[in-house]
Amino acid sequence: MIVPTMAEMMAQGKQPEVLFWVGAAGSYDDKAKKISRAFVKILHQAKVDFAVLGTEESSTGDAAKRAGNEFLFQMQALMNIEILNGYEVKTIVTCDPHSFNTLKNEYPSLGGNYKVYHHTQFIQKLISENRLQINDATLKGKRLTFHDPCYLGRANDEYESPREIIRKLGVNLTEMKRHKSTALCCGAGGAQMFKDAEKGDKEVNVLRTEDALETNPQIIATGCPYCKTMMADGVKFKEKENEIVVKDIAELIAEANNL
Repeated sequence: MIVPTMAEMMAQGKQPEVLFWVGAAGSYDDKAKKISRAFVKILHQAKVDFAVLGTEESSTGDAAKRAGNEFLFQMQALMNIEILNGYEVKTIVTCDPHSFNTLKNEYPSLGGNYKVYHHTQFIQKLISENRLQINDATLKGKRLTFHDPCYLGRANDEYESPREIIRKLGVNLTEMKRHKSTALCCGAGGAQMFKDAEKGDKEVNVLRTEDALETNPQIIATGCPYCKTMMADGVKFKEKENEIVVKDIAELIAEANNL
């Protein structure tokens, strides 16, 4: 599976349609790498001309900013913006809502102006342009619930793209009682992923997993690498990993289309 870099593209005098921003989780975390691979397969199937930054990509600085280190955030952002602008990048797609939110809403004031898509938005766009079809037979009738990522839903008011894609999978979607604008965080946002738990009687991800379990799902669908990890850990805590799979929407499409 060929994944060209921007440097290789530029050497050939080419400009790709989109830059795929892989993100820290999608590059290093084993669970999230599966999301990156699945999304690349989808891009290939839809014949999208894309590239990645490769070793030139660095953290967006999201976690640093949320943890209160504005200086480190701006250092990261300015370094990334210099590289992106150097390649004259216009359009970015990412599987990580944290990167999506930061690139879309926080880079413009520092000189980084791009059209930024979350991968569910971009997949929805590919479907509407008839560049991608989803096979609705593979997962037909499976009981599925969807967990809204905070940085996609409440922070950016995007609730429909993931759901429109899910409906095309032929699954039986049941919403959790807390969903869309009332959805509960998975417990990893705002740099919480990287710190010890605070005092309390329950982890946030376990509480959110209980919301999901009430829908009696076979699949918990996510749209964020951090959410996937937290929900999978919650399922494991509840000793349900033999009955329930936690997968990103990109992985479900790749599975449906036998990619």
